[in-house]
Amino acid sequence: MERYKTPISVLVVIHTPDLQVLLLERTDHPGYWQSVTGSQHQGETLSQTAAREIAEETGLNAASFLLTDLNLLSKYEIFQEWKWRYAPEVTHNTEHAFGLLLPESIPVTVAAREHLCYTWLPLQEAAEKVFSWSNAEAIRKLVTR
Repeated sequence: MERYKTPISVLVVIHTPDLQVLLLERTDHPGYWQSVTGSQHQGETLSQTAAREIAEETGLNAASFLLTDLNLLSKYEIFQEWKWRYAPEVTHNTEHAFGLLLPESIPVTVAAREHLCYTWLPLQEAAEKVFSWSNAEAIRKLVTR
C-alpha cells in the first residue's frame, strides 16, 4: 500500500439522461455533499481510477454504463484537514472530471466508511448543494454535452 495519496484524482458525476445527479454525503463531514471522488493509485489509468472509485463508493459497475471524460481539469489547494494524507511537500491536487450516464436514477450502495447516504437531485440543485467548486463546475458541464 502506498504511504501517501497521489495528488491526482478523479471526480465522477453520475447522472441520468434527464440530468438527475447522484450526490453522496461525506461521513467525515456531515452536510458535505459530493460526487464520487478518489485518488489515482500507482499504475492505474484515470479511467481505471474512475471505475474503481465508482464501484467502491456506489457498488455500480462502470462497465455496464457509459463512462466519459468530461475534459475538465481542476487544480486546487488541498484542504488543511486532509493534508496529512499527502507527502509533506504536496500542497495541490489535480482533479480529472468524468461523467457516468445511467438510464435512470437507481438505488446505490454507499461505502459506510466514506458516506452517510445518497440522493438524486436535478442538475441545478445538485450543483448548488455540493461543497466543492470543481464539483459544481463538472455538474454544470453536463448541460453543454
